Amino acid sequence: MAIQEALEVDNTKDTPSFGSEDLEKIHRAGTEAGLLGIYNFQGEVHATDRSNDKGVMGAGYYRLDENKLPGGCCQLGRGEEGNSSNRAELGAACLALEDVKRKQDRKPVILLSDSACFLSSSQKWIGEGKSPSMWGNPDADIMGDIVQLLRERIEQDLLTIFIKIKAHRGDPLNELADRWADEGRQNENIRWSLPTNRPIFSWNDNGTTHSSPMNPRSKKE
Repeated sequence: MAIQEALEVDNTKDTPSFGSEDLEKIHRAGTEAGLLGIYNFQGEVHATDRSNDKGVMGAGYYRLDENKLPGGCCQLGRGEEGNSSNRAELGAACLALEDVKRKQDRKPVILLSDSACFLSSSQKWIGEGKSPSMWGNPDADIMGDIVQLLRERIEQDLLTIFIKIKAHRGDPLNELADRWADEGRQNENIRWSLPTNRPIFSWNDNGTTHSSPMNPRSKKE
């Protein structure tokens, strides 16, 4: 009966198992997060991810917790200005940092992301002697919130670690964050929706309409 239900389900993604059976623990220990010792980390662990489909962006996170299987998500605004995977990744990281702030337990935090682009865009804000500017950053509304949350943690001497992990390798943390991000696209909570007032260009590609501010792709079209 369970097999039949699985075959008939509309969702193309299964729900990752996160049980306490010995085989499940062995599986988690052999994943990338497990080999990095993430499951033994004495602090908060959040996995983040984004979902971008049919012009709608979703962001989600999953928080590793011994007692619960929690997470959170939202839909991202400004989709009419074009879809950006990096924007959704930034939104997911910001949601996770906001969740950490609400808990107020003063623990070190690990944020797992499968996006190298997100980590690269955040790198310029790390380290002494740097003076980056939000001017010209298309996602300054989200990045500004992230920088403020990180600054508050630094002022409290709280450690925050960003780690890149591979996507779609069966890691339960990454897969559960992915499911939360998918739910975010359907979520009525829409964040970071103020328009930038930049000119928006539209074009048709094989029957599909695209819209975007001026960027390398819109220039080609």
